[in-house]
Amino acid sequence: RGDRVAIIAPNETLTYAQLAERINRIANVLTRDLGMVSGNRVLLRSANNPMMIAAYLAVIKAGGVTIATMPLLRAKELSYTVKKAKIKLALCDKKLGDEMEKTKALAPELERAAYWGDGELEALMNKPGYETFTACDTAIDDVCLIAFTSGTTGEPKGTMHFHRDMLATCDSYGKYVLKASPDDRFIGSAPLAFTFG
Repeated sequence: RGDRVAIIAPNETLTYAQLAERINRIANVLTRDLGMVSGNRVLLRSANNPMMIAAYLAVIKAGGVTIATMPLLRAKELSYTVKKAKIKLALCDKKLGDEMEKTKALAPELERAAYWGDGELEALMNKPGYETFTACDTAIDDVCLIAFTSGTTGEPKGTMHFHRDMLATCDSYGKYVLKASPDDRFIGSAPLAFTFG
């Protein structure tokens, strides 16, 4: 079903095949160019858009741990997340780059931030041979996502989710609650970083 539409955004529509290739390209950049290894935590900073979705899934496919953040967070809040989760690498939409650079100054643990929207990440993604990627061999009880709460009752807490959690949600919620069919379209507005933990 690679030719079916996967994502519709204001500026771009991606088929499942195009989305899969973008995920593969980002996964190759993460592992070949940015030094990510299985188990590394990667901070993601962007509004919801096709690139954010692809980056989110690429980190997981490459064996990393995705930590998506709300676009409205500032350097102080981001630096807390970086320090707490021991994050060395971030992928960020260039539109939100100012606070990301301020975060690097507050949290020296963050060694590298790579940006899309200015051509940096896109140039790396376009390397020959980056269109395919073999998924990292992970276990069902490996962490693939850390979602931070907002901290309204104190300091934000990082809630860990395992590969089995993600698969259980995919295998059950869509099938038994939404009763989704291949022709259904879903509209989302909550940021990918939104969580109740």
